[in-house]
Amino acid sequence: MKLKELFLHPPRALLLLFLIVSTIGTVLLKLPQATTTPVSWLDAWFTAISAITVTGLVVVDTGSVYTVFGQVVIMLLIQVGGLGIMSFAVVIFLLIGKKIGISQRLLITQALNQKGMGGIIKLVRSLFIFSIVIEIIGAILLSARWIPEYGMGTGIYVAIFHAISAYNNAGFSIWSDSLSSYVGDPIINLVNVMLFILGGIGFTVLIDLKNKKHFREWTLHTKLMVIGSLFINALAFLVIITLEWNNASTLGQLNGAGKGWAAFFQALTPRTAGFNTIDIGSMEEASLFFIICLMFIGAGSASTGGGIKLTTFIAMLLSVNTFLKGKNEVTIFHKTLAFSVIIKALAITVISTVVVLVGVFILELTQDSPFLANLFEVVSAFGTVGLSMGITGSLDGIGKLTIIVIMMVGKLGPLTLAFIFASKKTPKIRYPEEEVLTG
Repeated sequence: MKLKELFLHPPRALLLLFLIVSTIGTVLLKLPQATTTPVSWLDAWFTAISAITVTGLVVVDTGSVYTVFGQVVIMLLIQVGGLGIMSFAVVIFLLIGKKIGISQRLLITQALNQKGMGGIIKLVRSLFIFSIVIEIIGAILLSARWIPEYGMGTGIYVAIFHAISAYNNAGFSIWSDSLSSYVGDPIINLVNVMLFILGGIGFTVLIDLKNKKHFREWTLHTKLMVIGSLFINALAFLVIITLEWNNASTLGQLNGAGKGWAAFFQALTPRTAGFNTIDIGSMEEASLFFIICLMFIGAGSASTGGGIKLTTFIAMLLSVNTFLKGKNEVTIFHKTLAFSVIIKALAITVISTVVVLVGVFILELTQDSPFLANLFEVVSAFGTVGLSMGITGSLDGIGKLTIIVIMMVGKLGPLTLAFIFASKKTPKIRYPEEEVLTG
């Protein structure tokens, strides 16, 4: 296949670019100056994939095994993965004055999950500037908290690392217990939560909110994302604080304010953020199952997060509601969802479910860990979340390779991977309809 033909097939081009950048990251992380102790090629690749997919699952401790150089490599991979490889390519092209052709615009449109190429370069420029500004503001706020504790140089570095990790929903931390030492700290909780909410809600939503001040002017996608996010976050908070209130290993050991902050943080972090302020493995099984559901749903489309996406989940719920009411069209806010949207949501959900089931099946066959821990690990990898019940470091070669593949599928999107193998030929023939028995 010629290079030009490859770029006219965006899914394959995205996969190739992804593999190239992750390979470069792997080589850099394998350099002697990147680690305090040697790591295997598989562990370096796992870390690079986890960073560029903004997942945050780690097989070696980031703070103790990787040097500042290695951590900077991870940080850069997070930034590239969060904002998108093609977004960085566009910025570079604009800086050197290179023209961006139709094939590149097609690739960018696919990467950002947009409907068309109109205004795509302006969108990339806006999201790049907005993201950098938000990360700088986040780093400044976190510096105000960490400079007094760690000193000027270290405090600023720690703040920059976690601001980038939080905004891009990566979940990487230089501490082995993530942010557990700051479970009741209002500044650390609020700043990090706001960063991964802004990163996870989606660039198109943020631009829409910036340009349109009234609810009625928002696009249907923005309305569903904002209302859906508020509802699911509030529900998650109530569920976790209720289930974990008396758990001596999590909220039970904290005071009233600490319980609130911990429940608040853990309620929002499964939406692909990946940080934690309490021991995830010590949570009640009901809480863990609920978090698995949140991780599978994920964040918003065209965001730094993963999962099937919140709007996909809402489209499925609306479709079920339409069927139960005996209607023929899916409507919400006086708008009708296109049939193609419903089919796409169904395809995403089914393919994602199959990916998760296959991943869990492989871990069940090869790993000596409980079923719930395996399910949690796979869904966390697919949703590019990074939370774990503590089994990541004990995975063998097969387990690591399985999680690597699932992280890649979760980042690129199940449909993108499906389109790579899909046939280009679409028959323009309509066949007679006939019903089959269902249910």
